[in-house]
Amino acid sequence: METTKLYFLTILLAFVLSAILTPLVRWIAIKKKVMDEPATAIKTHKIPTPLSGGLAFTLAFLIALLVVRHLTHFPTGTLTKLRAIMIGGVIMAALGFIDDLKKPVGLSVRTKFIFQFLSAGLLVFYGIQLNFLSPNYLSVVLSLLWVVGLANALNIIDIMDGFSSSQAAIAAMGFLLIALPSEDLYVNFAAAALVGSVAGFIPYNLSKRCKIFMGDSGSLFLGFVLAALAMGTRYDKASPLGVYAPLFILAIPIYDTFFVSVLRMLRGESPFMGSKDHYALRLERMGFTRHQIVSLSAIAAAVLSFCALVVTKLPLWWALWVYIFVGGEFLLLSVIIAKVNMRDDHKH
Repeated sequence: METTKLYFLTILLAFVLSAILTPLVRWIAIKKKVMDEPATAIKTHKIPTPLSGGLAFTLAFLIALLVVRHLTHFPTGTLTKLRAIMIGGVIMAALGFIDDLKKPVGLSVRTKFIFQFLSAGLLVFYGIQLNFLSPNYLSVVLSLLWVVGLANALNIIDIMDGFSSSQAAIAAMGFLLIALPSEDLYVNFAAAALVGSVAGFIPYNLSKRCKIFMGDSGSLFLGFVLAALAMGTRYDKASPLGVYAPLFILAIPIYDTFFVSVLRMLRGESPFMGSKDHYALRLERMGFTRHQIVSLSAIAAAVLSFCALVVTKLPLWWALWVYIFVGGEFLLLSVIIAKVNMRDDHKH
């Protein structure tokens, strides 16, 4: 089958599977009482809500890739790298699911980091790492930090219905569009499967009647796969600055994680403790509705993904101006929202 058609088939198959599996997982979660209780000050929902919707799109992602595997012949090394992403993704989803079950206390930070670094190490072992860095030990260390950091970034921004999931779907599409000419087909197929599986989950996440949260099982899985996709494509054919294009595609989760962590540390709090410092919640305090915030953030993510594509095509100095302009916009946003008085909304 023609490769381009296979990408569309992968997206469609993952979407249908996710749309079928999500209500099934929701039903099981309700029966087994796997619910997110609005028991702490940092929670923003009002009633108990089924958790672990991430298991549905994780399964959809895996099944779609397994089906596609039997419809085409992958080049040497592609299948191995896909296995690394799939196995590592399962570990991250399982870790998040166990953490969900143990809420509101959850697993210890140490336990979560151990398994997150093990999953990241699996990618590096099979050659998925930041290959533009040298010496190799620096590449390995930063690759591990990149994967773990991004997994937790997607977890941190999972604060509004449709927020984290829409960011992940748009980012995956961004990686797919940039990687399409690439010989690293594992990026293309994994990105296509992620787009479809998350898109099938979003309507349930946004629904009032059939609502389900992705939980840590979903956010950790999404961050892990996106981190792997980011390291699988060459971005520097036009200029060396192109290697930073993934920072545009993933700018919103990275920015929010950095912004929240800085504010928490300035108060003398751990960056790993929950709070309502997120830029999205500050925009809500300014008068924006949640629908507007999620929609505007999605539009921003699409524009930033386009910027990522642009900097992979531009010569050095033009690419530099794009980075400066986008960086300036984020700085301006930070200055504006940092002034918003969140009063007693943060966790002490």
